Amino acid sequence: MTLEELTHNAVTSLFNITNERLAEALTFFIYDTVQILLLLFVMIGVMGVIRTYIPSSKIKKALSGKRKGVGNVFASLFGAVTPFCSCSSIPVFITMVEAGVPLGVNFSFLITSPLVNEYVAVIMFAVFGWKITLAYIIAGILIGIIGGMILGRMKLEKHLVEDIANRNGNNKERKYAYFSQRLRFGLDEAKDIVKKVGIYVVIGIGVAAAVHGYVPESFFEGIVSKGGIFAVPLAVILGVPLYANCAAIIPLAAVLVEKGIPLGTTLAFVMSTAALSLPEAIILRRAMNLKLIGIFFGIVAISIVLIGYLFNLIV
Repeated sequence: MTLEELTHNAVTSLFNITNERLAEALTFFIYDTVQILLLLFVMIGVMGVIRTYIPSSKIKKALSGKRKGVGNVFASLFGAVTPFCSCSSIPVFITMVEAGVPLGVNFSFLITSPLVNEYVAVIMFAVFGWKITLAYIIAGILIGIIGGMILGRMKLEKHLVEDIANRNGNNKERKYAYFSQRLRFGLDEAKDIVKKVGIYVVIGIGVAAAVHGYVPESFFEGIVSKGGIFAVPLAVILGVPLYANCAAIIPLAAVLVEKGIPLGTTLAFVMSTAALSLPEAIILRRAMNLKLIGIFFGIVAISIVLIGYLFNLIV
């Protein structure tokens, strides 16, 4: 029995819930809240310790790149090997902004991180084979690189929340004599960031839990199948509220393809579900204003739509 199934059993017995939809929503909320907050704390703490060995100035220099786009490539590849969903990648995004990494480069990480990672590759390979898996990975990384470069050229730093914008590259370099001091820095940074974004994470997961428990997946399947020429953008629009990581949505994608929905439309649905979500928008409000969130979502959504149409033409 998995931990998620144990959580479900605990929820139904502890609260004496007989309504299965309510039980599913509460299970999703409790399980994902604990999982994401714990993952955030651990990963930010580890990154904090690592940062004590690598000064912010060096991080900024390495990811800025001497040539345009170099930093975006590295950030997108870094995102591809991190096990984050669209929500849990945001605190890492914030720490990179505060380290002085250019905003466009940070967006390359934020876009790619939930789209591509090793467990997505394994599951997609098992379901769709190596050709489609490779094409998906390349597409996800390219969306991150190109999307980040476009956002970087738009000079959007003024739309960051004031306290984050003020710390952009202005953190004083500190020296550490003992590992315990480095560990303390990592723990303090983890507590500070989780404290800042925690409420947004909880609200975001609450919205996702309501959708997960009360909106059946067949609802999205039925609408996409009737979309015609507009099926790809429709799939992207419908994918946003269905908050889930790629690994969770790929089995549904396989069903959609089996029922005759074009591969590009299906992958656009998968990508939008992973890369964009209402919970992500809520959490991002901690770091940026609504205009920047809208610009970010718009550019990523358009990129995914174009990739979807491209896949439909090629396959």
